[in-house]
Amino acid sequence: MSKTALITGITGQDGSYLVELLLDKGYHIHGLVRRTSQFNRERIDQTRSQAAAKGQTFELHYGDLADASSISRVIAKVRPDELYNLGGQSHVGVSFEEPEYTALVDALGVLRLLESIKHISPTTRLYQASSSELFGSTGGRPANEQTPFRPRSPYAAAKQYAYWTVVNYRESYGLHASNGILFNHESPRRGENFVTRKITLGMARIRAGLEQTLRLGNLDARRDWGYAKEYVELMWRILQQQAADDYVIATGESHSVREFVEHAARFAGFDLTWEGSGVHEVGRDAKSGRVLVQIDPRYYRPAEIDVTAADPGKAGAKLNWNPQVRFPELVRIMMKADLERLGIRAD
Repeated sequence: MSKTALITGITGQDGSYLVELLLDKGYHIHGLVRRTSQFNRERIDQTRSQAAAKGQTFELHYGDLADASSISRVIAKVRPDELYNLGGQSHVGVSFEEPEYTALVDALGVLRLLESIKHISPTTRLYQASSSELFGSTGGRPANEQTPFRPRSPYAAAKQYAYWTVVNYRESYGLHASNGILFNHESPRRGENFVTRKITLGMARIRAGLEQTLRLGNLDARRDWGYAKEYVELMWRILQQQAADDYVIATGESHSVREFVEHAARFAGFDLTWEGSGVHEVGRDAKSGRVLVQIDPRYYRPAEIDVTAADPGKAGAKLNWNPQVRFPELVRIMMKADLERLGIRAD
């Protein structure tokens, strides 16, 4: 018998990949989308058309994580076997500008989902998209499921509330509710306001002659970057476990923003060298002498996390997790896609 899945954040990077995965597995798909004056469904439009052609269920419902009544209405209508909460305000930098809205949807939105499940559909299995931002800076020590949280942004603080709310509802009411503590995961579908996509799109535009320079913040911030298309497979595996639990999902490797820029520049055909220091540092193409990268202090966070490092050992053992796409290949995938979007052939 086919299962039914409800996905919040279905139009985002992770949601679009998850839809494709679940449709391949024969799921009936339902998505929660906000009613806005502009459509933002380009990531899922083709998938919806393909599902319709095959006679597969792929239905969208209007609702909002800030509106408990709309959540209850959709859950009552769909009665999903699995609910993947990928929605909310997902940008750390934006959370400093809009802290109240971030808390409203990223923290209280999860409470609204759990309350609805508890009262309407208690057999629904919930996956909560948690975040490595919970850990803050661990001084380079790999974080696992036992590492204490130290959130360093309104986004991370909201995610901590959501994390513990999931744990409490699991332990108090017996709900099958799990947290996936995902470290940074990227793809060609990443939003353009995230640093990795900003880099690959910026380098592609410089190569195409559409921009002169790429402006960035802290080049030495280090992150554990994985491939989003692989990570959604782990979301599904988490909900197939007999018992609900919490998992760190990561590659176990950390790389700097500087490394990401260097790999992207190389794939775009540039030979990047660095000159200067601090906010006066620039990245110059050794072949042409052009300045390609400049530092802009506006892009520094009020509370910076210098290094994120992860220990995904539990996921490796219990979920059979072994990432196939490593850092250089991830940058290559993203650069190739952005170059080809601009009509530049990429090998």
